[in-house]
Amino acid sequence: MEHKFILSCESTVDMPYSYISGRDIPVIFYTYMIDDVEYVDDMGRDPEALDKFYALIADGKLPTTSQINCERYCEYFDELLQKGDVLHINFGSGMTASVNNAYEAQAKMKEKYPDRKLVVIDSYCSCGGYGLLVEDAADLRDAGKSFEEVEAWVNEYRHKMQHQFFSTDLTMFRRGGRVSGPAAMVGTLLGICPIMNLDATGHIIAYDKVKGKKKAIEKNADEIVKRAENMGDYDGKFYICHSHCPDLAELTVKAIEERMPKLKGKIRMSEIGTIIASHTGVGTVASFFYGEPRNK
Repeated sequence: MEHKFILSCESTVDMPYSYISGRDIPVIFYTYMIDDVEYVDDMGRDPEALDKFYALIADGKLPTTSQINCERYCEYFDELLQKGDVLHINFGSGMTASVNNAYEAQAKMKEKYPDRKLVVIDSYCSCGGYGLLVEDAADLRDAGKSFEEVEAWVNEYRHKMQHQFFSTDLTMFRRGGRVSGPAAMVGTLLGICPIMNLDATGHIIAYDKVKGKKKAIEKNADEIVKRAENMGDYDGKFYICHSHCPDLAELTVKAIEERMPKLKGKIRMSEIGTIIASHTGVGTVASFFYGEPRNK
């Protein structure tokens, strides 16, 4: 299918590359480092990549991630702009400062391609919420909506994309400074699970906590009902991503479907990619759906 413009995203949409490429959405890839070796966040192109990643973590290795720099964005945008106008939806600034480099590249590319349109949008989203936003933007593009119509829709709905999640292992959250060292150690020993979401700017807010995985699943599901569009009658798209804990994710699906019967069979599940998992570690289950605009 020939499109009016190019819709572009980043690898942290945490959806299979086969799906994203099949939707004709170019991707710029993040990378991570372990023991001075660089790895690409390959979105499942290597089916063994995630198993290798978690094996390294289990051995005590600590992954580090970095921003995409302006030069890489310029090279990426340059190739796309040779083909047409580009609407690029960026990984949320609450998770990375890469978007500032994308804005800088945007300005440089406008000088080089004055007759082309390049717009970078901060999604304020992460992981499957980011992926769902990009997917729906692609649906609008494929339905024949204009560049400006899709841009306006993304700007409106990025704040309505809810990110609700919990974690049963606080090790990586401690490393990232989101949970203090002593709190993470005590929390892990006592089985404390923080209940979290993203605010309007895409930053993680740990706003509650419960003891034990079962209570975390139930509390998380209750919070989802409160925040979803039409609450228990929600029947829109719903994604769940997990970091190496499929059993927890399946139990989460069951708890949500009990509260939201119109979702029966509609929840799509996938694994959190290596970049975001570098900061969550194992044991995180995240849910993504539409609701009221997120709180500032």
